[in-house]
Amino acid sequence: MTNNTVDGALPRRHDESRHAAKKTAGWKLFLRDLLVIVVAAIFISFMIKTFLVRSFYIPSSSMENTLQIDDRILVNQLEPAIFPVDHGDVVVFTDPGGWLPAISQEPQNWFVGAVDGVLAFVGLSAPDSSNHLIKRVIGLPGDTVECCNEFGQLIVNGIPLEEPYIKLPDAVTKATENDFSVTVPDDSIWVMGDNRYNSADSSFHKDDPTGGFVKMDSVVGRAFLISWPTDRWSVLDNYPTTFQRVTQNAE
Repeated sequence: MTNNTVDGALPRRHDESRHAAKKTAGWKLFLRDLLVIVVAAIFISFMIKTFLVRSFYIPSSSMENTLQIDDRILVNQLEPAIFPVDHGDVVVFTDPGGWLPAISQEPQNWFVGAVDGVLAFVGLSAPDSSNHLIKRVIGLPGDTVECCNEFGQLIVNGIPLEEPYIKLPDAVTKATENDFSVTVPDDSIWVMGDNRYNSADSSFHKDDPTGGFVKMDSVVGRAFLISWPTDRWSVLDNYPTTFQRVTQNAE
């Protein structure tokens, strides 16, 4: 009786020990797989942010009504790195030189800074948005851009533009405040904000050392989507009809 009881208990303890070992190994395997997934996701996000798509927020009203303050946008970095920018594209670019005021760096909570750094690393945050500008491409290399004809329209290569995207003050019909006539250099573009009378764009900076031009290698990419807030989710148009005759004339 006693031997039967003892002999019967040993296998049960062995089975329980083996079950516990399997359970521990299962958790270790799960944690390992989870770590691999997280690392892979971070790496893929970093690669996408570095070479393909970046997120920026809009800090000013210079592109209203197309873009509103605090909108989040996605930017295709393959343009102009691989694909050329086109008339009407909305592009993000670094300061060509003196277009942005000096930005004072205010002290930041270390935890907030760390979280923002991690999110920026994977492309979910854009702490450097205020160091970039966003405008619409009006003139490409070789184009002659003028303001304005008797109807207040911009003229590109002799073609007046019908611009449905611009915002003008009440009772104003002139497409922009500043008169100019420029020919865009080979390695540059001429850009203007949609909120024409509240945008420090190429026409505003035409007398700067930059001449108002933006070097092509300063362009980060083309904005193609408003991603936030959700009620403003939309694809950004480059209005090919507006520039159709300009493109045909250039060809």
